[in-house]
Amino acid sequence: MRFSEAWLREWVDPPLDTQALADQLSLSGLEVDALEPAAPAFSGVVVGHVQAVEPHPDAAKLRVCQVDTGDGELLGIVCGAANVAAGQRVPVATVGARLPGDFKIKRAKLRGVESHGMICSAAELGLAESAEGIMVLPGDAPVGEDLRAWMALDDQCIELDLTPDRADCLSVAGVARDVGVLNRVDVRAPRMAPVPPAIDAAVPVELTAPSACPRYLCRVVRGVDLRAPTPLWMQERLRRSGLRPLGIAVDVTNYVLLELGQPMHAFDLARVDGGITVRLARDGETLALLNGETATLRADTLVIADRAKALALAGIMGGADSAVGAGTQDILLESAFFAPAAIAGKARSYGLHTDSSHRFERGVDPTGCARAMERATALLLAAGGGEPGPVVEAAAAEQLPEPPAIPLRRRRIEQVLGLGFEDAAVTDILGRLGMQLTATDDGWQAVPPASRFDIQLEVDVIAELGRVHGYDRIPVTHARSAAVTRAPLEMAYDPARSRRLLLDRGWLEAVTYSFVSPELARLVDPDQTPLALANPLSAELSVMRTSLWPGLLQALRQNLARQQSRVRLFEAGLRFRPDGEDLHQESMLAGAAVGPVLPEQWGAPGRETDFFDVKADVEALLAVAGCAEAVRFEHAEHPALHPGQCARLERNGDALGWVGAIHPSLAAQLDLPATVQLFELATAGLGGGPRPAFEALSKFPSIRRDLAIVVDANVTFETLRHVVQAAAGDLLRDLVLFDVYVGEKVDSSRKSMALGLILQDVSQTLTDDDVAAVVERVLAALRRDTGAELRA
Repeated sequence: MRFSEAWLREWVDPPLDTQALADQLSLSGLEVDALEPAAPAFSGVVVGHVQAVEPHPDAAKLRVCQVDTGDGELLGIVCGAANVAAGQRVPVATVGARLPGDFKIKRAKLRGVESHGMICSAAELGLAESAEGIMVLPGDAPVGEDLRAWMALDDQCIELDLTPDRADCLSVAGVARDVGVLNRVDVRAPRMAPVPPAIDAAVPVELTAPSACPRYLCRVVRGVDLRAPTPLWMQERLRRSGLRPLGIAVDVTNYVLLELGQPMHAFDLARVDGGITVRLARDGETLALLNGETATLRADTLVIADRAKALALAGIMGGADSAVGAGTQDILLESAFFAPAAIAGKARSYGLHTDSSHRFERGVDPTGCARAMERATALLLAAGGGEPGPVVEAAAAEQLPEPPAIPLRRRRIEQVLGLGFEDAAVTDILGRLGMQLTATDDGWQAVPPASRFDIQLEVDVIAELGRVHGYDRIPVTHARSAAVTRAPLEMAYDPARSRRLLLDRGWLEAVTYSFVSPELARLVDPDQTPLALANPLSAELSVMRTSLWPGLLQALRQNLARQQSRVRLFEAGLRFRPDGEDLHQESMLAGAAVGPVLPEQWGAPGRETDFFDVKADVEALLAVAGCAEAVRFEHAEHPALHPGQCARLERNGDALGWVGAIHPSLAAQLDLPATVQLFELATAGLGGGPRPAFEALSKFPSIRRDLAIVVDANVTFETLRHVVQAAAGDLLRDLVLFDVYVGEKVDSSRKSMALGLILQDVSQTLTDDDVAAVVERVLAALRRDTGAELRA
């Protein structure tokens, strides 16, 4: 929300300077995002009166103007603007004036004719980005008056960054109400008397979707001169609020939008066939919009229609076929209340976002439609003339939102805020906020104004008291009871430690959206049906992720596209998996890596990251989580992973996650290298390992025995490890795989694996017989469970 400080001070004028006012707004929850001057610095510019205009004797496109600047002597000024004419009031930069950009005006000679100043355009004064000619001032502009003072350009533009719950402050009136209560000063709203009808012309209204539009007002105004200029004061307020003047009809509705927070629209009455019907669109119905696009409508979209066609997207944007144009003489003004649920998300679903939809989807005062209609009518008649008809209203009273009656207890105020309020202070604050109060035995019953959709509970009312009183003025108090703290379990999973480990190993943390595109979700996790969002940000972010991989793969693509050849990203977050009517949220830790193992250097040869590099990082994660010994890596297949470079992690028979190289077909579809490596772990299955305990080192020597065995090609070291550990028993201190061989002298369907057994006893020195017995048990178990044979 952006507005002029001077405009606000017409409504309420607290004894504060600009910075103090901005600070007060921010402290009250209406964060001031920016303070900007209404106009850049310039001086020496006055209001001039063009007395005569003659062609330049030596330049066809130049004119010589005689301009009265109020000092009793006409100035000869050469001007190149095509729209300069005798009788105009114009801004004149006199000799010695300084314009924006530190441009100084000097006496000059243009094609032999002396020029004593410059007639300025709005762009040259910094009041517009571009201009086609000079700036023409109203006919009553005082000649000789300093332009900056006359237009009150020493003003500030305040821009608020409002939270979605404070839609009531998306207007000057709403902000003024808050400033008034914060400073305990009265708000002086401009007089907005009803405009009596001058003609009987009216358009009937029918509501066929009353739950979406429970109130609709319209009014015919005939004979409006839409060629009349928008008053300069209104143009300036629109400009300082970030809007361009577009013509009197649009400017008036925009002005009322900014002043009162009520979106309005003007139709060309000649293009409205019969009456107005507020209805849901017909599926597939089309509507040409004011922005030049054509929307194909869905059946859940509310439209404003006549007897034959849709005229506008309700609460979002008008249609081009019924728009006010140069030939319009009669207009139909619209002012309505649309339910927030009916508008929320609709604009984005059509690729739109407008000032109207921004307000309607947050909540507009349902009682303000008539006030806005009268205000807009008065402004339109004052600027463009015309004859108004009666206001036609259609309403479904039972569908209008009813503010709740909220009990407010004195003792609860003190419990929540830590300080008590005098009854007079409570009634003053809440009364200035527009709440209706009724006294009760233990406090009050408060009914918030219709514009405050955010006040529903007792704590909401108490929060308003605290906000207006000032959070910085609430005393700090100590808790009356001892706080109970619980230390985390010693062997519980520690997310921070896992993050630090990955950072130490060269990974970077990423944070991606929890929403992904349906296409990417199907590619990565085709076995899951993701939850579709009812109100998506866009089509590319329309389903909840069932895996963290889609976001990481997108981030990988973006980094590679920016010439980052070595990318290692991890993310800790939730995945969302539907199960019937339930939605399971699981905490996950996932990663994606591609590129060289090490940054380019001279000390080690370059090598691409492979399956075993990422597996080593996963094993390190399992080690810090205290569950490395309990987790098995089992060969399995995942739709997103390479069938020959893929492992499923299991703990006590339960799936824990996956690690592997990206599937070649998925890599091709996403335009990624086939060397991308992925992992994903369910953090709920981490931790909970055995508690570390001291164990004295054995005083007796260890003995190593190496075994070279031949097994089937599909037998993994994980399988061998578990067999050897079970057979060797407590004497096995470590097991090392130090060689894997396939090729000559080994059958093509088998492979040779060399194992190093480290044996040690804590109570005696092992004899050769002891070692031989262990080796025999191990070999027997390997033959039985894996079909292993000693390699000759």
